Amino acid sequence: MEAAASAGNASVRPLGAGDIERVIAIDGEHSGYSRRRFFEKRFAAVAAKPGDYVHIGVTRGGSLRGFAIARILRGEFGHEPAVAVLDAIGVEAESQEHGIGHALMQGLGEVMCRSGVHSLQSQADWTNHGLLRFFHAACFELAPRLALQRPVNEPLVEASDEV
Repeated sequence: MEAAASAGNASVRPLGAGDIERVIAIDGEHSGYSRRRFFEKRFAAVAAKPGDYVHIGVTRGGSLRGFAIARILRGEFGHEPAVAVLDAIGVEAESQEHGIGHALMQGLGEVMCRSGVHSLQSQADWTNHGLLRFFHAACFELAPRLALQRPVNEPLVEASDEV
């Protein structure tokens, strides 16, 4: 899948095992810490079940400048059509605003369409304005559902029968 990217002389290609250190470094620029274990597990999962993932990188000048990793879910929550969930995306700081993110999204779309996937979903911290701007520019929209969470280390408070 070596395709020309819209980012000048960049190209889109599948990520390989040799890309993990660069992926961790790019991600660390944005998160402020290393998510090494997450990426080690994700790269191992991609190697074990490549048909369940879309994992691409954008290179320019022989160096990985950005990456995206998405899981393909088939039949989740009773829905028949496959969807992809964007687990991680990153573009090195000096390559931002130069089309690398656009090339990643275009590359993801091409691979997903070939795999019969027509929807890409993700989540973002609502205070991560840069990522939200990117998602907006990439035509993401709010999904018609809410993500809910609760602490599991606290007991449930039973509702009172008195009204």
